[in-house]
Amino acid sequence: MNGDDSDPARLLLVEDDLKLAALVKEYLEGEGFRVEVESRGDVASRRIVSEVPDLVILDVMLPGMDGFEVCKAVRPAYEGPIMMLTARSEEVDEVIGLEMGADDYMSKPVRPRLLLTRLRTLLRRVSVRGEKSTGASSSVVLGELEIDERERSVVLHGKPLHLTTAEFDLLWYLAQRPGETVTRDEIFRDVIGMEYDGLDRSADLRITRLRKKLGDDGKQPQRIKSIRSVGYRLVP
Repeated sequence: MNGDDSDPARLLLVEDDLKLAALVKEYLEGEGFRVEVESRGDVASRRIVSEVPDLVILDVMLPGMDGFEVCKAVRPAYEGPIMMLTARSEEVDEVIGLEMGADDYMSKPVRPRLLLTRLRTLLRRVSVRGEKSTGASSSVVLGELEIDERERSVVLHGKPLHLTTAEFDLLWYLAQRPGETVTRDEIFRDVIGMEYDGLDRSADLRITRLRKKLGDDGKQPQRIKSIRSVGYRLVP
């Protein structure tokens, strides 16, 4: 991420409501970001991979290709944060978006200051990650699971796993405390970057995706254990 005032973060806003896109663009540029706008999903999928913006704001309902399809299509090549927007508030949309690799999710109508806060949180995580990667290599080996923070890589049984930014950040956080119970409050504060309200399922959905990629049994997980009403524990 580009993190100083002389080199502002580059955002790609994918939104077919041109009036809304213009308002969001004006607001975010007033906060110091560089914002490009794309109205078609199929074109956006190509632009995301070729231009590699620092962050993508991705609407769900788009012509050419919907936001879920765009997210799924670009994830193998694009590692930056993706914030999904939708006019629908159904929980299933949030589940699908996060399953496709989105890092965060907001329902319309967009509240500018909340959007700004969430974007800065996502970009801050990327910035901190980049600063850490310039230091000495830091890795964790738990049996057949190898996690390298500097390379942002995960290997299981000798085979590399592709994780999204959010998935890796959560796995690395758990890996720092193997065998310890990590509460949802801690995950929200230290990984997601906000306070847990007791209802948000973002952390649970990330755990579900991690288990799936780690080959863990969703009903009787052996690698990432659920601690009822508390949080999770990564088994060493």
